Amino acid sequence: MNYFFVVNARKLKQFIFIAVAIMFAAAIVYSEQNNISVFSSGEPAAIYSVQTDKKVIALTFDISWGDKRPEPILQVLESKGVKNATFFLSSPWSKSHPDIVEHIKKDGFEIGSHGNKHDNYSTFSDEEIRKQITTAHGILTELIGKEPNLLRLPNGDFDKRVLRIAGELGYSVIQWDTDSMDWMNIGVDKIVDRVVSKAHPGDIVLMHASDSSQQTHEALPQIIDQLKAKGYQFVTVSEMIKQTHVESKPVEDQAMKHIH
Repeated sequence: MNYFFVVNARKLKQFIFIAVAIMFAAAIVYSEQNNISVFSSGEPAAIYSVQTDKKVIALTFDISWGDKRPEPILQVLESKGVKNATFFLSSPWSKSHPDIVEHIKKDGFEIGSHGNKHDNYSTFSDEEIRKQITTAHGILTELIGKEPNLLRLPNGDFDKRVLRIAGELGYSVIQWDTDSMDWMNIGVDKIVDRVVSKAHPGDIVLMHASDSSQQTHEALPQIIDQLKAKGYQFVTVSEMIKQTHVESKPVEDQAMKHIH
């Protein structure tokens, strides 16, 4: 009789444990419903990388100030035979440096918008977000002779409102999967290692051609050589997007991603 009671007590304990686990899991699913909805097909999303088996990679360069770094970077790309890369230009900088913009354009590189005011757009009102994107759009369109349709937001900062408004204005928001950290001037070897070790098919790499990034032009030749040795081909972001499905990530993670 005692043996029967002990066995049934154990079974009852197991049953209670399983029931509690099921309820706990259900609670997690319920609490995460709002986050899951962020990824519904109707929601706009930023592009971080592309899912592809092809060894293609997109080098991207943000420019928001200065005139000392762009030319050396353009020279490296030319000397290494890299004809495909994407530059994201802020409109105030572009307006002040039309000669460099023309050089980027003549070399055949893709040009996207880096916005107007270099600030966190998630802190702006809807009206101000729209104003900043359209102001940059007008300036860049006049300088490059066609309308840009790629947008990398200053500091990589956005929320769902920014994505929605950018989408309404005809823009795809472009992030990155590999951050070179060149904006922190961590050293040439470390910049090279970060990019080469993290590179993967369909990767979008974040680099900078602003004067604050003092080591990019020194790291770039090694990055190009080592990626080529691994069999990678360089494409623009637009060419990358045409490959296959894009990969997005949670919107909430992007507010004030970093300052550069």
